[in-house]
Amino acid sequence: MNKSEPVNVLGEKLEVCGTDPETGFYRDGCCNTGPDDLGAHVVCAVVTDDFLEYSSAQGNDLSTPRPEFGFPGLKEGDSWCLCASRWQEAFEADSAPRVKLRATHRSALKYSKLEDLKRHSVDLS
Repeated sequence: MNKSEPVNVLGEKLEVCGTDPETGFYRDGCCNTGPDDLGAHVVCAVVTDDFLEYSSAQGNDLSTPRPEFGFPGLKEGDSWCLCASRWQEAFEADSAPRVKLRATHRSALKYSKLEDLKRHSVDLS
């Protein structure tokens, strides 16, 4: 594997998270990150209504479209690159959505334990 290729939490090449809607901090479909991604949008999650309600209650409404930011609004079943710290908060509140491990950037491990991500995985369940 090329050293410059992004790596997932399993140590493999980072896979695409979602393209409908186009996700990722760079809107490239992947949970890539860089120095300008202050929120660490690195956890590829399949959002649920429970998580969307939780996130909204925390002050981050992900359901409402924001066309001025190119944001379509999310609905249950959409794959989206979440902020790693928000996923961890939701995990601790029993509201975490399922995770696509192969599309979750390895930097998520700075915020969450691999075992916790695996327990919420769509890849390994």
